[in-house]
Amino acid sequence: MASLGKGLKAPGPSATVPGGENVPENHHKVLKPSLVAIYAVLIVLAVVWIIPVVYTITTSFKSPQEFLKNAYNFLPAHWVTVNYLTLLQASASYPVFNWLGNSLVISLSHGILAVCVVALAGYGYSRINFKGRDTLFFVLLLISMFPGVVNMIPSYRIVATFGWINSYWSCIIPGLGNVANIFLVRNFMKGIPKEIDEAAEIDGAGDFRIFRSIMLPSIRPILIVIFLFAFTGAWNDFLWPTLVFNDIKKTPVTAGLQLLGNQMMQYNQMGTLCAATCLAIIPTLLLFVFAQRYFLQSLNITSGLKG
Repeated sequence: MASLGKGLKAPGPSATVPGGENVPENHHKVLKPSLVAIYAVLIVLAVVWIIPVVYTITTSFKSPQEFLKNAYNFLPAHWVTVNYLTLLQASASYPVFNWLGNSLVISLSHGILAVCVVALAGYGYSRINFKGRDTLFFVLLLISMFPGVVNMIPSYRIVATFGWINSYWSCIIPGLGNVANIFLVRNFMKGIPKEIDEAAEIDGAGDFRIFRSIMLPSIRPILIVIFLFAFTGAWNDFLWPTLVFNDIKKTPVTAGLQLLGNQMMQYNQMGTLCAATCLAIIPTLLLFVFAQRYFLQSLNITSGLKG
C-alpha cells in the first residue's frame, strides 16, 4: 500500500484525469507594452469623441434658465423637453423636420443611385476587356486624388447650367461615380474566378445576365457598405449644400443647422440648437446600429482585397 501510494501522483495542470478529459493549463496572458499603448490611445480618442456628444444630448434637456446657471454641468438638474417642444411649435421659423425630410430624400436617393453606378462601373473595369481599360481607370484614380474643394466652382457652374440650384438633384447627382468606391468593387470582382463567367457564357448568358445573376449576389456585402458610405456622406455634407441651396424650405439639415445656429447663438437658446442637433444624429445612428453587421463584414473583405 505504501509503495502503491508512492507511485500515484496528483494530475498536473495538463494531465489526464480519470474521466479521460484533459485539464488545460492556466496561461496568464501578458499584455505587451505596445498593445497597452494602443488601447490607451484608443480609449483617449473614444473619450474625446464621446464627451461632446453626451454634452450635446444632455444640454438638449436643460431649460434655458438652467443652462445660464450651470452651462458646464453634464447632467441637468431637471430633465425637460421644452427645447424639443420649441422646435415643434416654431416649425414655421425653424423647419427642422422639413430639413430632416430633405436630407432623407437626398441621402436615400444618392445612396441607391451610387450603388447602381459603382456596381456597373466596377463590373466594366474588372470584367469587360476594352483597349486602355486599366490605363483609363488609373488616370481616373489619379484625378480623384485632388481635393474636392478644387472642383467646387466647376461643379457649381455645371449644376447652375442644368438649372439644379435649390433642387435635390444638385446634391444627388454629384459624387455618384466615386472612384474610391469603384476601386473597392473592381478589386473585389477581380477576386471572383473568371471561370464562372466563362461557364455562364457557354450557357448563353450575356454580360448583363452575368452581372445580374452572378456578380450582384457575390458583391452584396461590399455594395451595402458603399450604400452606408454614400448615405452618410450625403447626410453629413455641409459645404456643398450651403452653396447650392438658398431656399430655407429646401435646405438639408446640415445647412439648416448653420442657419439655426446663427439665430440661436445666444446662451438662452443653446438648448434648442442642441435638440436640433440630436434629431440630426438619429437617422445615421439607426442606420449603423441595424447595418453594423454588414459594415464589420465589409471591413474584413476590404482588408483582403488584391491590388
